[in-house]
Amino acid sequence: MCNNPAFEFTQIRDLTKIFLEKSIELRDAWSTIIGSDEIGHVDALSWLSRMTLDVIGKAGFNYDFQSLQGEPNELNVAFSEAFRHGVGNMSLPVILKMFFPILRIFPETDKVLRQAQTTIFKIGKQLLADAKATLSVEAKDSKDILSLLVRSNMSQVLAPDQRMSDDQVLAQVPTFLVAGHESTGTATAWAFLALCENIDAQDKLRNELLSVSTDTPSMDQLNALPYLDAVVKEALRLYAPVFETSRVALKDDVIPLDEPFTDKHGVVYRELRIKKGQELGIPIIALNRDKKLWGEDALVFRPERWEDLPDAVSGIPGIVNHLMTFIGGPTACIGWRFALVEMKALLFILVRSFEFELAVPRDEVLIKQGFPIHRPFVKSSGRHDLPLLLRPVVA
Repeated sequence: MCNNPAFEFTQIRDLTKIFLEKSIELRDAWSTIIGSDEIGHVDALSWLSRMTLDVIGKAGFNYDFQSLQGEPNELNVAFSEAFRHGVGNMSLPVILKMFFPILRIFPETDKVLRQAQTTIFKIGKQLLADAKATLSVEAKDSKDILSLLVRSNMSQVLAPDQRMSDDQVLAQVPTFLVAGHESTGTATAWAFLALCENIDAQDKLRNELLSVSTDTPSMDQLNALPYLDAVVKEALRLYAPVFETSRVALKDDVIPLDEPFTDKHGVVYRELRIKKGQELGIPIIALNRDKKLWGEDALVFRPERWEDLPDAVSGIPGIVNHLMTFIGGPTACIGWRFALVEMKALLFILVRSFEFELAVPRDEVLIKQGFPIHRPFVKSSGRHDLPLLLRPVVA
């Protein structure tokens, strides 16, 4: 795929500065909420969602949503309206059909979504035109994902039949917005919840982060922090933001089984025969929490498990250390490096700066089933939310 170069480590290394800048902006906003008080109350899920939207805007398209600043702009409003009216609970293909007339005609009654579609399509075309305009000798340093995608797509070494049309390139805008915004913000919120439940892990992580002498570490410095790495992976294992996905068989095939199973009719299966066109469900969260693979404490947040993984885990074909959170193989999530480093940047800045705990009893916070993203949900408020109490870390 011609968009793979935009997600290689070299490019993510360059984007780390944006991750940190927006994390610091979020930290400063939370510090303002605390003010002269000793404690502050924030809806972490909402703030993290705004931060990751700003990041994907700058890193993805060189577009400033200004979401953290609360400044309205056309694309921000359109995207928010689309999610508010149900897009957040739909699959990515449905979202793409919603945004692009070539894929689907909107019902006349759905004016809000049609207006959002029109705005996103209009601004998307302008972003694409701007990205093409940067392909001059003077602008070869443009590092946003869309510019890199356009540059790769126009490469002379790419065969004509492998090039994407403008419509196909434009379709990446909502793809990146959804995949790079909601999933990462939600995953980081779950990491905060896990650290609230395990204060020892929170303190251990903070001590490691405070040992770094700069507020703006490089990607390599972030990746060199072993406990931060373990916390991120453990949060992604236990609270994968996408619980399940599916794939469609392109041909008749046979899937071998590690262990035979018996169905309700008493028939024993040692392999699964699938037909072309059949849809196969992939239970990401079930694999990530399977006690046969991860041990009896599979449902416990324990970052230390990553120091010595069980042998059974080695058979999981995930693209990141045997995690199925990003799937695996040729259809794995190409943005996994982006997500990991962005999460690390967020935790680095915020955990260094604040001690935090849940502002409601733990049993108030539920995993609200949605598709594709599963977000924290507070029973008493009836909202997707993660209410936290913050205290500034005293140097």
